[in-house]
Amino acid sequence: MFELKHLRSLLALKSQGSLAAAADALHISQSALSHQLTELEQRLARPLFLRKSRPLRFTVDGMKLVALAESVLPPIDELACQLRGEQPPAQLCLAVECHSCIRWLTPALQQIQRLYPALELTFANQQGFEPQQALLAGEVDVVLTADLLPSEGIFYAPLFEFEMRLVLPVTHRLMQEAMITPAHLSDEILLSYPVEPQRLDVMRHFMQPVGLKPKQIKMVDNTLMLTQMVAAGWGITVLPDWVCQEFEPQQLIVSKSLGEGLWRRLHAAIRVQDRQRPEIQGLLKALQRHPAT
Repeated sequence: MFELKHLRSLLALKSQGSLAAAADALHISQSALSHQLTELEQRLARPLFLRKSRPLRFTVDGMKLVALAESVLPPIDELACQLRGEQPPAQLCLAVECHSCIRWLTPALQQIQRLYPALELTFANQQGFEPQQALLAGEVDVVLTADLLPSEGIFYAPLFEFEMRLVLPVTHRLMQEAMITPAHLSDEILLSYPVEPQRLDVMRHFMQPVGLKPKQIKMVDNTLMLTQMVAAGWGITVLPDWVCQEFEPQQLIVSKSLGEGLWRRLHAAIRVQDRQRPEIQGLLKALQRHPAT
């Protein structure tokens, strides 16, 4: 009915969040992966995931197969290593609650990969995903987050402080304001990454405490598109200071503090029992060398 390769493909699809990313992780073409999954759906006579959903979502039947893959594949891979006389490779699964981290995160990951060449690094990225709950459940190993969840099972390693700044087109009326208040944003279109509005820093820590919200919130996929849309006057956004430092020299956007400054601290959340894992210690050291600190 189905083969191990199908289970591996579904697991990659869950962890990567898209066909393109899953195909890359599996080292096959996107069309080959799509064909393989379509073939599986035809064999089972039912859909396993919603191709047009954004982000990608599994059906109930798809989640059943994902759960099977998560329970079946690890012991199979471990046994295969034992039969070959090998040690199973160490794995680290990361969840990143920061869409614009990739520019400084990539060098850190490259450094840890050089230190531990056999280490398998993966990213968790799926709909309805609560990273810190997944951390406690053992589904991920490290969560980069600025929001701390009180739990005896999680250790938060502080990485660095950063400021969330209001990003505007250079001719925007708010450039004339001495201090930005929540009321200033209530008539604006807020452009943001595709996350739930209540999880946005500008909402949770700036507007919601005084009962205000923007006129409209529009979701945008990536940082470059966000800044281009702001420059074109299609809305405003709020981004970390390191992004502003990268794009402001182009003189297409400008940034201002929100109120007296909306400062946050990024942490690496790990399970308490994993604090001394060598690869996690190495990752923490690499992350603490953030270039903007």
